[in-house]
Parts: sequence; structure tokens; C-alpha cells
Amino acid sequence: MMEPFDLFSMREAYNRQQIMLCFNGPISRSLIEEIGNALRNYLEADHAHPSAAMDVFAVYIEMTQNIRHYAAQKGWQEQEAAATVVIARDEAGRYVVSAGNMVDAADGAGLLAKVESLAGLDKTQLKAIYKEQLRKPRDGSAATGAGLGLIDIARKASEPLLASMRSLNEDRAFISLRAVI
Repeated sequence: MMEPFDLFSMREAYNRQQIMLCFNGPISRSLIEEIGNALRNYLEADHAHPSAAMDVFAVYIEMTQNIRHYAAQKGWQEQEAAATVVIARDEAGRYVVSAGNMVDAADGAGLLAKVESLAGLDKTQLKAIYKEQLRKPRDGSAATGAGLGLIDIARKASEPLLASMRSLNEDRAFISLRAVI
């Protein structure tokens, strides 16, 4: 049974949650770029502080490219490679960048553990592990990057990153990552 079509209710919910930009579906490189351009325009119109705008944009790019690279690495079809991306403001007026996608459950658990370990670190510690990670030789055979992107997102965030995972079946889950800038 299909839910009733009520775009107005959706709009009201988005306004209540101060959602500036929202995307849900298969995400290509050109789409990441187009949404990025729209995001830049929104931030400009919102009179965002230039450093905050740069951080919001960088975090958006990092999250969406990670999702795209992950799906490509898994060889997934368009529907499996879909992303949900939301950029909003919180009650304090800070920008909140959230992104989610389907993952293999084991990979999702690994990401949750990484986010949790970063959450306990302060800015100085995050900078130190970022520099340490930069010096490490890149393992070409590794399935994922060096984790630099996630550390960088944590460094740009004004509070610890939040991640959650929802199981879809025995093999797959949906992972959500949230950064407050």
C-alpha cells in the first residue's frame, strides 16, 4: 500500500528540522558536483562564515565520495549504491552534515568502531593521529583508504561525530554518519 502523497507535510517537517538540502538516491560524480554547487549557493545565501562554509562543503564532499567509492569497490548496482544526504541547521545555528548508505554489515561495524574511537579524542589528539596517518605508507591492497577522510571530518566537526547502523538483513546494514560543523 502506497502512502498518501503529501509534499506539504514533508516540506513542513524539513522546515521544522531546518533542512537546507536533502538528496536520496543513486549518487554519481556529476551529481555530487551539482549538489555541491547548490550547497555553495545555499551557504552563500545563508551568509555562512567562510571557514564554516568551507568545512561544510569539505565534509559533504568527503562523505559523498566515500559512499561512491565504497559502492564502486563493492561492484554494486545503482540502487545498492544509493545515498541519503541531508544538510541542515541545528537549534544553535550550526550546520549538520549527515550521510547514509547501505554497507556490508561487517564494514559498517568497523566504521562504527572507528567513529567511536575518534569520538573520545580532542582537537590536539585528532591533529596528531591525522599527521601520524599521513606519514603511514599507503597500502595499495587495502580495501579502504587510510581513514584520513574520517579523521579530517572529525577535526572539522565542532562536536564528536555520531554514527548509527540499522540492520537490513544478515549481510547488509544502513550506516548513518553525522557531523556538526
